[in-house]
Amino acid sequence: MAEVYVSTDIETDGFLPGDNSMLSLGSAAFLADGRPVGTWSANFETLPGAHANPRTAQFWAAQPAAWAACRQNLRPPQQAMPEYASWLRALPGRPVFVGYPVTFDFSFVAWYLARFAGDNPFGFSALDIKSFAMAVLGCEFRQTTKRHMPREWFDPDLPHTHVALDDALEQGALFLNLLRASRPHR
Repeated sequence: MAEVYVSTDIETDGFLPGDNSMLSLGSAAFLADGRPVGTWSANFETLPGAHANPRTAQFWAAQPAAWAACRQNLRPPQQAMPEYASWLRALPGRPVFVGYPVTFDFSFVAWYLARFAGDNPFGFSALDIKSFAMAVLGCEFRQTTKRHMPREWFDPDLPHTHVALDDALEQGALFLNLLRASRPHR
């Protein structure tokens, strides 16, 4: 079965799943040839008993448009996450989580899937764009920031807005261009 690359971005009110809440989740799924196969997004109610991290609250204070976007049409995670798991299982292949950075986004998504859907269709399949860029560029990990990456890997029509689905689409384009760069003779 083919792999489906699920570029995923989240917005949160802190750094620790459970203590902090995932505010928004956006995913854009692509086949290896670049064909899009679907998107999914939701904004979530905060977790009972969770609290916002003060540093993260400062970040959000400087991003009023993105904050407003992720606080619209709120859904309980126990309702939305089973729908997300069903969407992942319905993709035309095995889902691979793609993140930038994968360690942050995947930790929240895996926790929310386990807690509210009882299942994680990704399993342990998660690909980090920064680590992949390190291999393709032949550089050290700390040199894999976006400013060190070739401009042609970025789609100028897909800005980074801190709206989860927008950013999932933006990093999906980055990933697909990186994938093409890693396979120059195919």
